[in-house]
Amino acid sequence: MFPSNPVAAVCHSDPYPYYRSLRVGPALQFDTELKLWVASSAAVVRQVLEHPACVVRPAGEPVPLAIAATSAGQVFGRLVRMNEGRAHSTPKLVLAQALASLTPEQIAARTSYFSNLLAQQHGLPTAAGINAWMFELPVYVVADLLGFAETELSQLAIWMGDFVRCLSPLSRAEQLASAGLAAQSLLARFGELLAATSTSENSLVSRIQQAARQVGWQNQDAILANLIGLLSQTYEATAGLIANSLVALLSQNGLQQQMRDTPEQIAAMLQEVCRYDPPVQNTRRFVVQTCSIAGVELQPGDAILLVLAAASRDESDFPNADEFSLDRPAHTLLGFSHGRHLCPGQTLALGIGTAALQSLLALTIGLDPTQLQWTYRPSLNGRLPLFQQISPTLTESH
Repeated sequence: MFPSNPVAAVCHSDPYPYYRSLRVGPALQFDTELKLWVASSAAVVRQVLEHPACVVRPAGEPVPLAIAATSAGQVFGRLVRMNEGRAHSTPKLVLAQALASLTPEQIAARTSYFSNLLAQQHGLPTAAGINAWMFELPVYVVADLLGFAETELSQLAIWMGDFVRCLSPLSRAEQLASAGLAAQSLLARFGELLAATSTSENSLVSRIQQAARQVGWQNQDAILANLIGLLSQTYEATAGLIANSLVALLSQNGLQQQMRDTPEQIAAMLQEVCRYDPPVQNTRRFVVQTCSIAGVELQPGDAILLVLAAASRDESDFPNADEFSLDRPAHTLLGFSHGRHLCPGQTLALGIGTAALQSLLALTIGLDPTQLQWTYRPSLNGRLPLFQQISPTLTESH
């Protein structure tokens, strides 16, 4: 059965036939239930992402009302990905320059180290162990690169798990309260790290400080918020990338053995996962001035849902789009956005994901599809599998 709408599709067991039905409809169609326009083709999605009249937040609500008066709201309002203009372009330039200084070898080495450490702690490849490992590992790696001590990483991961709840409209009041407390703790600890870091050091925080000085970005509150934002993006988006890659290994015939035999292909596998089953399924844009897109005249206040996962299966861009293939030519990964909001952490996320899977496949005897099943965490835009152990009685009954 098809999901009821493009937002409900995010957590559906197989939303892709439904996404295909969206693509054969109008290029930009109005969903009366969601009260927004829906774009599902690659060309129109790119057009919206490139359009200056389509921005990341509603004009009258730069911060969600539920968190506007909290510490979490202070962080949210300063995030590079939640802003436009100078509040977006300057911080993004700084983050991009600093992240580009990380070498693939450095990312792989720290990921492998923490992957092995967390695998021992959590007892991989059990379902509970995999869930803990895939969330904690990206936070450990990026926090370590930022300059935090190893003894602090566990607490940072706990705070981050609470903080990211402020980013979801589905969160309950108690979750938003926990997010506010976590934001206070993160602001305090990141503030201490910033104050104690010298620009002569080699940590990622030091490189961000150096890049900020070079371009004249002196807003310390914004720098602090975007350091937290970097870690929060890592927590969910990279965990989703790893988790969806595990789903591919469990469900694509012969893929797990192929990756064990040729681990140098794991990077290509992650690229294909990002296209075939992306962790970020949709994003929104809000119209701030009258414009025409795909023959539709849009007015200020209109909202557009960009179904990135549907666009990533568009046959116009990807021949045989419903096939999982490691042989595709290089292409844009729309799950990391496009245009001015292209994610500066794409290379870092893919590097962590690649090294994580290489480490996992080298460590474990194998991911057994008869022992693991998964459902998707409730979300409006992120496709994040959570794994469960299949009991022996369930296995025998099948």
